[in-house]
Amino acid sequence: MSDYRIRPATPDDVDAARAVMLDTVYRDFGTGYVPRWHADIIDLSAAYLVPDRHALLVAVDEVTGEVAGTAALDSRGPLHPPNPRWLAERYPSGETAQLRRVYVREAHRRRGLARRMVRALLDFAVADGGYRSVYLHTDPAVPGAEGFWRSLGKVVCDEREEPGGPEQGVPQGRTVHFEVPMA
Repeated sequence: MSDYRIRPATPDDVDAARAVMLDTVYRDFGTGYVPRWHADIIDLSAAYLVPDRHALLVAVDEVTGEVAGTAALDSRGPLHPPNPRWLAERYPSGETAQLRRVYVREAHRRRGLARRMVRALLDFAVADGGYRSVYLHTDPAVPGAEGFWRSLGKVVCDEREEPGGPEQGVPQGRTVHFEVPMA
């Protein structure tokens, strides 16, 4: 069994982190790369390494040196559209820490890496001092995603229960929105 180190990504990690993310969107999500949903993956440095209030973490296998997982946070709240207007108003950009790209390679799952990375990002959000809330959304069709996020936060909008579903983007009823406590 490997030991893992969770740490902030460096420019040297960007290619390996991008590979984890692209493998996830192709293999686990089945969508492949969709620019309007995944543009941040292409320029991880501009999205997460350069802005002061953003973060990209990697989980590194200490034995092999492989980047086994990623997790990111940025200061952009959910946009309307495609998300409901009330949701975008509840989680405004600048005041909302949005969790993104919490992905672990299949061979490294079930070892607590995602939970450890999320905890480190929550600590980052608290230390920033300017965030009022932590938000994320997930596709419940991804195996394990909904249960994982329910164990950490509370559902604020389940589009499977909403009349009309999302206005554009993800197929109707496939997005569940969460708030994760910062404390």
